[in-house]
Amino acid sequence: MKKEVLLALKGLQFAAAEEDARALETITPAEYYKRNDSHYIIYDEVMEDFSETVKNTIKIKGSQVEVTKKGFINVHMIFEQNKRNMTRYGTPYGDILIGIDTGDIRIIEDEDSIHVDVDYSLEANYEHMADCKLEMNISPREEMLEL
Repeated sequence: MKKEVLLALKGLQFAAAEEDARALETITPAEYYKRNDSHYIIYDEVMEDFSETVKNTIKIKGSQVEVTKKGFINVHMIFEQNKRNMTRYGTPYGDILIGIDTGDIRIIEDEDSIHVDVDYSLEANYEHMADCKLEMNISPREEMLEL
């Protein structure tokens, strides 16, 4: 795969009430490299109402996905099939203890792309917040631009 890629992210959170389901979709340019059997995708995230960007790194190795955010938001989330991981989600307003209880992870690698699906439950301060789905598509920039 080429170094310059497009990252298509789709997230969906299902809260207790149906009307509280929230979807997020974004496509952003990213940098890709592979080192020691791990795939790395690096991109900057601009968040509404903040001038500072957040540096994001996604690491995919085997059946594990890690997402690291650095900037005014700081977190290191680990998604491992059928495992629960706890981490601190640092925001400008204070830290939140979050739990990620990963159910299923599906990773499909092709010569020119990677597709990742993650199903997980999200907790904040030991309280269940939502059941979530995360979908990632990583492909060469020119391939996505043709769509």
